[in-house]
Amino acid sequence: MTRTLSRWLDTRFQISAHGSTVQREVVAGVTTFLAMAYIIVVNPAILSEAGMDFGAVFVATCLAAIVGTLLMALLANYPIGLAPGMGQNAFFTYGVVLGAGFTWQVGLGAVFLSGVAFLVLTVLPVREWLINAIPRNLKLGMAAGIGLFLAFIAMQNAGIVTDSPATLVAFGDLTAFAPVAALLGFVVIAALTARGVRGAVIIGMLSVTVAGWLAGEAEFAGVMALPPSPAPVLLQLDVVGAFEWSMVTIILSLLLVDVFDTAGTLVGVATRGGLVGRDGRLPRLRGALFADSGATLIGSLAGTSSTTSYIESAAGVEAGGRTGLTALVIAGMFGLCLLFAPLAQSVPAFASSAALLFVASVMARGLADLDWSDATESSPGVIVALAMPMAFSIADGIGIGFIAYALIKVAAGRWRECPGAVYLVAAIFALKFAFL
Repeated sequence: MTRTLSRWLDTRFQISAHGSTVQREVVAGVTTFLAMAYIIVVNPAILSEAGMDFGAVFVATCLAAIVGTLLMALLANYPIGLAPGMGQNAFFTYGVVLGAGFTWQVGLGAVFLSGVAFLVLTVLPVREWLINAIPRNLKLGMAAGIGLFLAFIAMQNAGIVTDSPATLVAFGDLTAFAPVAALLGFVVIAALTARGVRGAVIIGMLSVTVAGWLAGEAEFAGVMALPPSPAPVLLQLDVVGAFEWSMVTIILSLLLVDVFDTAGTLVGVATRGGLVGRDGRLPRLRGALFADSGATLIGSLAGTSSTTSYIESAAGVEAGGRTGLTALVIAGMFGLCLLFAPLAQSVPAFASSAALLFVASVMARGLADLDWSDATESSPGVIVALAMPMAFSIADGIGIGFIAYALIKVAAGRWRECPGAVYLVAAIFALKFAFL
């Protein structure tokens, strides 16, 4: 029975063809889930500040992640997990509700309309054209930039760096438990990887998690609990209320952020996993974009902000994940979260930070492959990589990169080398930075 199931999975997800195994895909799925698991706590915490019920949003978060990741597995066969995005939930709460004064119901209506727009652009297929038109050196810069962005998030969550009024960023208390645990976890993961140990990321994360429990620095919240009722946010969106002129820029902002956050994640993770074709294009890209668009629509109905592909999927790719079976496992783990929420919430931030730091160090290698002999190609790639962590935004980092690429090519008298899609995207971002 087990052998039959393995053969079926191998055929369905083309596991052997991608140089992987069922066991490796399962380990990769668990690895990515553990790196993403913080969202089931953080997303409800942020959206609850907009007046939404914490427990109901917890369920909505899991449902959006399950549906979106299943679509990614079945439509695109990519090892990528989806869940409500961190930047999107912050924009929803602090920009739309608390900032602009709209109700969270109207905000969910705006998320739904942006999801419809995503879907239309995918069908046309504008999004696929945009992503495939990204020059190779910009793609490499994006992959490295996402790595640096991950590193910054990891060090911030673990308390390794903190804000400073004098220098903006400075070291935190490096003698505290969380920074030490995160750095030790990073060392364990890197050392085990160097020794060729499969599942090194999981081992490193779990080792510091258990250490945190034993030291009293992380709370073991239990194992099982019945999921809360989703009724307070389920189908509570106000689409009619979102149909007004003052919501146009909000919907456009949601659209731009999702399109380019997804683009950056897909390009970065697929490049690292060797899933990009020889022509530089992403195979089955439209399926991945349908998964992303559909997940945003389902998430708004369930009661959460925009759902997107997660850069933490790079952790699973580094653990060996190459197919949709990895995504299937991620979806299953989010399903279990509905029953095992206390256990999932017991993984502390410093444990996931250790994994993200290691993944960041791996993804930053993309800078080595830039065409350093051509300044019109290498310079925009470096700018993308630097802008993402400094702007604390994948989308804005991508925008700066596109603008730089177009302007440098024009100023160098080589404007014909720049694809038309790059000029279009550069113009859109220039308008966004100027007016939104």
